[in-house]
Amino acid sequence: MAATKSEVGELVEELSGYKGKHTELITVYIPAGYDPNTTQKQLEAEKATAKNIKSTATRKNVIDALEKIIRELKPLKKAPDNGMALFCGNISPNEGEQDLKFWNIEPPHPLNTRLYRCDKEFVLDPLKQMLEVEEVFGLLVMDRKEATIGLLEGKLIQVLQKMTSGIPSQIRAGGQSAQRFHRITEGLTKEFYKRIAEEMKKIFFEMPKLRGIIVGGPVPTKDEFLDGEYLPTQLRNKVIGRIDTGDTSESGLNELVEKSGELLAQQEITKEKDAIKAYFTALKESHGKASLGYPDTKKALEYGASQTVYLSEKTDKEIQKELAQLAENSGAETIIISVDTIEGQQFYNLGGVGSILRFKI
Repeated sequence: MAATKSEVGELVEELSGYKGKHTELITVYIPAGYDPNTTQKQLEAEKATAKNIKSTATRKNVIDALEKIIRELKPLKKAPDNGMALFCGNISPNEGEQDLKFWNIEPPHPLNTRLYRCDKEFVLDPLKQMLEVEEVFGLLVMDRKEATIGLLEGKLIQVLQKMTSGIPSQIRAGGQSAQRFHRITEGLTKEFYKRIAEEMKKIFFEMPKLRGIIVGGPVPTKDEFLDGEYLPTQLRNKVIGRIDTGDTSESGLNELVEKSGELLAQQEITKEKDAIKAYFTALKESHGKASLGYPDTKKALEYGASQTVYLSEKTDKEIQKELAQLAENSGAETIIISVDTIEGQQFYNLGGVGSILRFKI
């Protein structure tokens, strides 16, 4: 069964604390749909290579860890639906002692990473990204000559499209009047804006996780584009910020994200406040279609009545884990509420556990 985000978070936190004395901590990622037998054969080859390690203790630790992972893979006919991540190694803090531990998890979302690594630390970035990416932000940096469209997923910036306008430089061809040259460049600029808008529509219009769009560029250009209503209304309404940037290449996307830090943080706070306000409204007005506290929320989940479960980040971890698993089993959404806002602190003071129900019980 796929792990919950809470379970992945706990595993990442635990594994982050282990540092090998030598390169003897093994990480294996098997992507969704990949044959685990192929990975098993690769690890058999790595075991043969490990016999050349000079240090007797390190050699034993690496080979033992590889053999443990191989044993776990042998019975598998295929990888779990979302792939799997396996970790094994000697975590003893004392030189010369062995404390071999093994972890195996099916992540909540499909893995697209295939990896074998033997190092002093476990490789955790693919799992960390799954913890971050619930929503994405569209990015655009542009001027009259160039545009780059990108996507911010967690902390990962992807370049999706690069475009150029073909507008000539300010040096006019012989015989052209300034007025005629201006008309030509203005016409080409509008066509370029239309092409940018069309490309953004193709990319973002039906993207379900799109939280907002941030546009960067020189002061007049980005405003001309946005105020000129080249984008369809649905996408214009998604624009959450206009940021002054100078670079319109891939580096410009990095600059845009760096300058948008406060804006993005505010979006997360706003989203969280909206979520908990919806719960408080349901608790006050829904006449029995909201639960408050652990017993009532657990009962609602066991009846399959919960639609959205709210858990304070300060709620006991075992309770979080239990209720998040029940929510996943019944198809309910789980939202973790921080105590960084007044509403979040109020929710924690009320017990930090609740849900909005599909039907009364």
